[in-house]
Amino acid sequence: MRRIDILLASELSGGLVPFRHDGLEVMFHRWNDISELPLIEGALWIFVDWVLPEMSGLELCRRLRADALTAYAHVTMVLEEDAIEDRKRALRMGADDYMVGPLTRTALLDRVLGSSVSEQDSGGVRAVTQGELMVDVAAFQARFQGKPISLMPNELRLLRYFIEHPGRVFSRHQLIAALGKQEPPVDERTVDVWIGRLRRALKGVGAGNPLRTVRSLGYVFDTV
Repeated sequence: MRRIDILLASELSGGLVPFRHDGLEVMFHRWNDISELPLIEGALWIFVDWVLPEMSGLELCRRLRADALTAYAHVTMVLEEDAIEDRKRALRMGADDYMVGPLTRTALLDRVLGSSVSEQDSGGVRAVTQGELMVDVAAFQARFQGKPISLMPNELRLLRYFIEHPGRVFSRHQLIAALGKQEPPVDERTVDVWIGRLRRALKGVGAGNPLRTVRSLGYVFDTV
């Protein structure tokens, strides 16, 4: 099944329920912090509002282009009005295109599904590494020193997410959101089960225990 991940910096009229049709899955992620990207597993589209609470949409667009995880995403600037100068500024800052808000689910899907971007893969990401740990995204396989690590899908996705964000503490809630497990809701203690399985698998191949529990906060992937 082909997949498209959509990041939204504002609320979406029509809701965030995944769209699935004819071998295509579109996942919606409510998001406004570049340091807390969800796990991206498909072609990436990002819709950026012209005005945001913490910064301008232009500044967020600049930051997206400077981040390796989002540099090749398709970025659409959502304008408050169809002004020629605003369009030019958005495109100069790195946006691929623009549309006039407010966004609706129908208009967003029409834009995405009508574009050839839907034929892209996961933004060119083939593998992520941290030291001697590697997650082969295309093959859906983790390895340590070249040896396969036997992991269930959720643990493999979790390992990839930690490798992409080393040294950052994530709460259980953040990890559930990152893996797109909010609908239907997942009990936060399920994360402890995933972590336990992942730790055992890593130890089993000699990779040690890079996952550290931070009391009352969550988990962090240590790199030293």
